Amino acid sequence: MNLIEMLQAAGIDGNKADFYLASLELGEATVASIAQKAGIGRTNAYEVLDRLLADGLVATVQKGARSYVIPQDPIALLRRIETQRQLVQEVLPRLRSIHNSAGGKPKVRYFSGIEGIKTVLNETLECQSKELRAVMSNSELFQMPGFEVIRGIVALRVRAGINLRIIRSGPGDTRDLWRSSTRDRRELRFAPADFEVGITTYLYDDTVAFISSRAEHYALSIQSAEFFAFECSLFEVLWSASTPDRFDKPA
Repeated sequence: MNLIEMLQAAGIDGNKADFYLASLELGEATVASIAQKAGIGRTNAYEVLDRLLADGLVATVQKGARSYVIPQDPIALLRRIETQRQLVQEVLPRLRSIHNSAGGKPKVRYFSGIEGIKTVLNETLECQSKELRAVMSNSELFQMPGFEVIRGIVALRVRAGINLRIIRSGPGDTRDLWRSSTRDRRELRFAPADFEVGITTYLYDDTVAFISSRAEHYALSIQSAEFFAFECSLFEVLWSASTPDRFDKPA
């Protein structure tokens, strides 16, 4: 991929890429000089210049009767992409809401095998509300997808600033690992002794995700506002009936 193709991939398309690259190569130069090097007409060059000025990729300076174009540091490209990313991130929840409510039908996706389970786990890290709820059995998850995978997900969740309220099986479920932790944004409760936790459940935004036990080896993701609200109600009932973890550990 050459420089022009790379600029186009970054959103600097068509004549904008040719003009910007020519200006970088020439340094401070007139529009006519840049247009000639870029191989575009002068009239079109002024239109392209206006667009690059709006993008903050070039500036102009007046010297006597002549105007000169000054290319900005290419780091401006990175700032431009970062600004676009932030804008997309801000509008994403609204766009996803529109997408998920289209036709009034829930979006149900089925995943098989360990890679499918990893996909569902990684999707929990996209939680826009930064509030994640879960009912799980550590012993099941340690068998599949495995301890190292779960440890990695925990680290990424903390780094993403996502809070977790979690209900786990009782004393037999690796009780001393991953207790309540302010640093790790985790509040833990233990389910009543007679409550069987086989399938892991995650609740976030408008999504309910299920991960089966090792015996059935699948994951399921359901995006539905109504189903999400229903599952949240069940979670809160179980949360109230569960035993709080009484101390805060760093991990």
